[in-house]
Amino acid sequence: MNFKERRKMLQNSAQEKNLQYIWVKDPANIFYYTGFLSDPHERFMAYIQNVATGEEFFFLPALDLTAAKQVSDIENMIAVSDSDEPLLIVQDTCGQIKGNIGIESKVLSHYLANSFQNIFKETTFVDFQPVINKQRLQKSPDEIVALQHAIDLIEKVLSEGIKQIKIGMTETEVVAELEYLMRKFGADGPSFGTIVLSGKKAALPHGIPDDSIIHDGDLLLIDFGVIKDGYCSDITRTFAIGDIDERQKAIYEVVKQANETAIECVQVDKPLQLFDQAARDVIHANGYGDYFTTRVGHGLGIEVHEEPSIHGENTALSSPGMVFTIEPGIYIPNDIGIRIEDIIYIKEDGSVDVLTSFPKDLITIG
Repeated sequence: MNFKERRKMLQNSAQEKNLQYIWVKDPANIFYYTGFLSDPHERFMAYIQNVATGEEFFFLPALDLTAAKQVSDIENMIAVSDSDEPLLIVQDTCGQIKGNIGIESKVLSHYLANSFQNIFKETTFVDFQPVINKQRLQKSPDEIVALQHAIDLIEKVLSEGIKQIKIGMTETEVVAELEYLMRKFGADGPSFGTIVLSGKKAALPHGIPDDSIIHDGDLLLIDFGVIKDGYCSDITRTFAIGDIDERQKAIYEVVKQANETAIECVQVDKPLQLFDQAARDVIHANGYGDYFTTRVGHGLGIEVHEEPSIHGENTALSSPGMVFTIEPGIYIPNDIGIRIEDIIYIKEDGSVDVLTSFPKDLITIG
């Protein structure tokens, strides 16, 4: 991936907005621009660029320096040890920073912002996050390859994992089986906490798996993904455990229809709200409108939830390079929960690809 080209685009955008410096702090954004993926936890990590000169400074925990040099093309890396005062290291390295500084307003803490401006008194923070989000919104062909790898991997995990599920297992036992297979098949880890919910618990859209036992006649909702080489996958399927009743089957078909209708609606240069509305119309028409309580989708890439947000009030237009989920659901409290989730890609020519391929016809397991 051409990280240098991404940073040049960032510099050009900063010049247009009359910024003197850029300060990138979010680890996901740092990975996007440098190629180095790490969670620094409480330690200091930052990419700072002098917009006028293009001079770059990559500050990172001393313990990560060797790893970063192996993957990043940035020449000026500065190690910050646990005993250092990070912003004094920035001052010693960059000199007296002045002027407008582009920052990620959702990431920079009040404490760190105040500390920075106590040292660099002639600075003004400017929210640069929308520019970064817009750049990351358009996935490159290399990113699509990475995403597809993560998607193929999680679908392999799902195909093999459901063979291990038996009546009488607990939700957490299923989670353990699935996360073991993730590692076995080469994932770097789960992209979020694996969700396995059975019976009435599936009506909790983001419920937490526990020792609840899977019974004959349950519906079982599995929502999970993996991280591979810095990119995430996310898929949901709902399965029948043994013999389920006709009502459960009928509601499943409504959700499946909503999923397929929304996907068929996806086109380039259309308001994103239309994709949400297409799924919502199907569910409402079948009498379950009050039980579709979530947005229909979210962006996917380096983070499992990123731009764009696909909901009924988002009037932004779809554009080439976007990757997002379509995941309608019906959640009737203390009764039933069903969700079907796929990943959609709007290609550079405006055509639409469904990157997920796992079957959506109701599968019986156990």
